Amino acid sequence: MATQLLDSGVEQGQRPKAAWGALIFLALAQLMVVLDGTIVNLALPQLQAHMGISDSTRAWVVTAYALALGAFLLLGGRIADFWGRKRTFIVAAAGFAVASLIGGIAQEAWELIGARALQGVFAALLAPAALALLTVSFPGGKDRGTAFAIFGSISGVGAAVGVLLGGYLTDYVSWRWCFFVNVPIAIIALIGVSLKVRESKAGGPTKYDWPGVVLAALGLGSLVYGFTNAEHGWGAPEAWGFIAAGVILLMLFVAVEKKVKHPLLPLRIATERNRAAAFLASFLSGAVLIGGILFINFYIQIVLGFKPFLAGIASLPMTLVLMVTAGLVAKNLPKLGAKIPTALGPVFMAAAMLWLTGVTADGSYAVIMLPALILMGIGLGMVFVPMQNLALFGVDKDDSGVAGALVNASQQIGGSLGIALFSTIAAAATAAAGGTQLAALSSGYSAVFLWAAGVAILIAPIAVLLITIDRKTFSGTESDAPVVHLG
Repeated sequence: MATQLLDSGVEQGQRPKAAWGALIFLALAQLMVVLDGTIVNLALPQLQAHMGISDSTRAWVVTAYALALGAFLLLGGRIADFWGRKRTFIVAAAGFAVASLIGGIAQEAWELIGARALQGVFAALLAPAALALLTVSFPGGKDRGTAFAIFGSISGVGAAVGVLLGGYLTDYVSWRWCFFVNVPIAIIALIGVSLKVRESKAGGPTKYDWPGVVLAALGLGSLVYGFTNAEHGWGAPEAWGFIAAGVILLMLFVAVEKKVKHPLLPLRIATERNRAAAFLASFLSGAVLIGGILFINFYIQIVLGFKPFLAGIASLPMTLVLMVTAGLVAKNLPKLGAKIPTALGPVFMAAAMLWLTGVTADGSYAVIMLPALILMGIGLGMVFVPMQNLALFGVDKDDSGVAGALVNASQQIGGSLGIALFSTIAAAATAAAGGTQLAALSSGYSAVFLWAAGVAILIAPIAVLLITIDRKTFSGTESDAPVVHLG
């Protein structure tokens, strides 16, 4: 039957036509999830003015999506594995469309933030379901590498489309269409997967670790909320109290995962040293990418005065350079190995952020922003490819959903904490600065970029100390594990 996908037992080297057709719709869902992480960013200044919300509330429009996505991705991976990957995908796509519609018609800040959180929850179901379906559809050989390369490249394309489309819609239609645009995309993906994909599930017991779910969600939420409240002072109880509670809850989460028979996060996935390096790199790069880049957008629009669509075009060099760099790294990964690009990329990322510490109220895009965007694109491209490969290398197929979820979750959680921390740093530095409003804002952004540089450079020693996989691993001669090319 043409609508059926390839079973995992089909020989390598065959080209299932139905699987290639399904890839289109799975990639479309991935595009929507990635696009929604950036499309709203360029609308934030206009959205803030239109709805009359504060700077701290504005940050939650981005944080709510990233936090919900990161907090529930692990559960989403398990639900996809146990409940059925196709069924999960269909429900998640429909829910994402509804959440987007709610966001588009929101009249109050709490409605908008709630819709963003709801989008994150359904994205947490959608992303691992799509990745797991792809893994099952292409069980090995050259087809798997090609399919994962196409699927992974959507992340880079989605980021570029997000900034351009978000800027265009905000400038020429309405910021509300940054939400409405998801509805037709979700419907097309839903219909396509319904027709082209066969159901698949993981074998074995299908019990959920609800204590782990609660502890992880509360712990992460408490951490982010505590860092957000630190703008009132690190000594404030609502800051250190929630941060301390978050740490304790996450420690309890780890303890529970060691004891339960069916953990939300099997520690065998996260504790293998090469995969641990990938997850830590994902966490830190997420803080820099999602948290730091948000303030680049604020500087371009608020200080330099670029309109949203022009700001989207101005941000594009980073994405284009990232995609080119990632392609080159992916092609040469068998020669380079994982350690060299993962250790060298953070140097470029840190250099980009250090360059941006020179932002001023009368700064120049060509002098200040463009070189930094190019350096950041190079650095991210060098880190993302080996990071994604290492995260999924050697994972049992029954753990494919949760493993794919963990690398994405770590990036989104890093982004959530990055936004919270950097927002607090920006608020404190802006308040302490003198001069005009734009000069004070520039001082705040400069402080953020300095901290982001420090976060980025931490990835380098992690790569040097933890990555042990040699170059032969990526030559295709020793393993049929999935190789994901991002960007």
